[in-house]
Amino acid sequence: MKVLVTGGYGFIGSFVAERFYKEGYDVYIIDNLSSGNKQNIDFEHKSYILSVEDPKCEAIFRANRFDAVVHLAAQVNVSTSIRDPVQDAQSNVLGLTNILTLASRYEAGKLIFASSAAVYGTTEQLPIPETSTLEPISPYGINKMIGETYCAKWTEIYGLDTLCFRFSNVYGPRQGNSGEGGVVSIFIKQLLSKSDLNVNGDGNQTRDFIYVEDVADAIYRASYSSMSGTYNLSTRTESSINDLIRELHKLYGETPVHYEPPREGDIYRSVLDNRRVMQALDWAPKYHLQTGLQRMFERTRQERSAAPSQPRPEAKVSLLGNPIKKALPYIENLLAFAAFCGIGSLLSDNVSAGLDLMMVYIILMGIFYGSRQSMLAVALAIGFYIREQTISGHDMVSQLYDSSLFFQLALYLLTGLAVGYSIDRRRNRLNDANQQLAQASEKYAFLHKVHEDTRSVKDELQKQILSTEHSFGKMQAVTRSLDNLEPERIILAAVGVLEDIMKTDEVTIYTVNRNKNYLRLAGCSSKLASATARSLKVDEHEYLIPVVYDQQMYINKTLLPDAPLLSAPVISHGEIVAIVSLHAVEFNRFTLYYQNLFKTTVELISSSLSRAHTYIDAAAGQRYVDADERRVLRTEAFMDILSSKQEASEQLGTDFALLHLEMWDVSPREIERLHSSLRETDYLGLGPNGELMLLLSNSSQSEGERIMDRLRKQLASLPQKGAEHYA
Repeated sequence: MKVLVTGGYGFIGSFVAERFYKEGYDVYIIDNLSSGNKQNIDFEHKSYILSVEDPKCEAIFRANRFDAVVHLAAQVNVSTSIRDPVQDAQSNVLGLTNILTLASRYEAGKLIFASSAAVYGTTEQLPIPETSTLEPISPYGINKMIGETYCAKWTEIYGLDTLCFRFSNVYGPRQGNSGEGGVVSIFIKQLLSKSDLNVNGDGNQTRDFIYVEDVADAIYRASYSSMSGTYNLSTRTESSINDLIRELHKLYGETPVHYEPPREGDIYRSVLDNRRVMQALDWAPKYHLQTGLQRMFERTRQERSAAPSQPRPEAKVSLLGNPIKKALPYIENLLAFAAFCGIGSLLSDNVSAGLDLMMVYIILMGIFYGSRQSMLAVALAIGFYIREQTISGHDMVSQLYDSSLFFQLALYLLTGLAVGYSIDRRRNRLNDANQQLAQASEKYAFLHKVHEDTRSVKDELQKQILSTEHSFGKMQAVTRSLDNLEPERIILAAVGVLEDIMKTDEVTIYTVNRNKNYLRLAGCSSKLASATARSLKVDEHEYLIPVVYDQQMYINKTLLPDAPLLSAPVISHGEIVAIVSLHAVEFNRFTLYYQNLFKTTVELISSSLSRAHTYIDAAAGQRYVDADERRVLRTEAFMDILSSKQEASEQLGTDFALLHLEMWDVSPREIERLHSSLRETDYLGLGPNGELMLLLSNSSQSEGERIMDRLRKQLASLPQKGAEHYA
């Protein structure tokens, strides 16, 4: 399964990504590293350094089908949102819109949006329920409220499954100085550096502090739940800043505290009501403020001791680099002008006749530097020409009446403009081409990375197909034993299939009676043969009620000792016919992947049973002596069921009892009375010599004798010449 975490290198995002990774997910992260740090993630994942509003994100969604998208990328500082609301809106609104659009377009399973308690603003209703009026007092809170509206409308318009969590003040390791819970991190850094604590306000302002691992746990649980809409995510505990300081002083030692004016946009009291999420998600915060701060203290101390002290590299600053670079073309232009002037003075009149060195100079400056330097060259060349004319005896007044001067000036000017414009146009086109090439190269590199990531996933899946214990090849080989048209043999094979695939030796299968109030053991692992109840009453076992009546899978999340770890209904033609349970699993295997694998395997068993029941219905005339009533099996069908019971006894240790009855002079009415007294797992049929036989499932020898006595009394008119019992 795949999860995309936007902002996955950030404070909360890194813990969320880590939780999904531990549950067996393939983790993908989009983060522009504006506030995140790649060192927060130390496990295998797919990384994309992008902003969430970048169009390149589409390639990531196109190449993958995410089971969950957790959108945590955001600008999280209230003060920043007040100073620069445009930046806040770009990240918190445009980014969310892009991710919502891509998630709906490429059919993501569920999108979870990180909202905030800031949407409530100042309210007197404490603790604040989800139904409280939304009156945010900062652009940050406004944009979070807009984000919730976007999620709701995307669900309504596009059918995308969305869920919004309004976080209270999240704190924990890896936290920066920004965000609503950043005060904890700020105080810890000040305490570690033995600095004074600076408090905005009087310190009596309150917050609902929630530890980051509790947040990650709730997000993970919600990703596979049916929850939607908006929920508070908090501890429902109000703690003042002064309370926080007292707890921190116990851990880090005391330092002076200075109280300063409150910050703009800060709320004085805040505590969220979390009862809805606790009930809907079966979740509760594990860490109180004291224990959360203790964990944060220990991890911060470990990280500080493990991090090597490295000297800061000295920045090399060039004071002359930029001015010299800008002045260099002008300097070279002047040097070239001086050089051409010198060359002209050295050449004799005969040699320079017909060669205008200033024209060459203008052309070269235009070629090398473009129009700006070519026009400077034109100005210098005109000045040089006028100077030469003055030296030759032409005064300035006479030159003004000389048409050759204007012709020369026009020639220089046109040449400079033509060459400079041509070169500028060529350079602009070349720069545009280079820019497009750079963009194309960047896009190619990004798409190549996406392609390589997709290819690596494909190669990994291919290896799983060929070699892993749950590969399709092995699954097919294991489940091939379910390819049978006899329900009894399918039940028998199902135990072995579940043991092999689920890697457990504690499996039970109970059949369900017609009234759905009793279960009868149909098969179990040999380890449980002596300790498993042969029958169960549904109403006496709470975990059975949703399985039997609602056909839902049961997961023993609280590890109740009297219930299996996993139970799932076996469905045939829409009706529950059996219940499969796993009673013991290695703890490291008990993951969401394992639960889905169990569900898939039970569905395969259900499919096989449905096919077998369809066959039995179609072949009733060949299986039963009385095809319409279906009471007495023909010899071939009965002996096939008997053979499966013998195999189950040898392989699984399950008991069965075989009663031989005489069929002479038995009326249909007596057969009806006999059949009505049997359970769904018992069979009445003809033996190899045509005698009437009764097969009792999961019945010991003593039970068979008691049943035989009961049948004798119930069917006193049935002529019997003795009965033999085999177990």
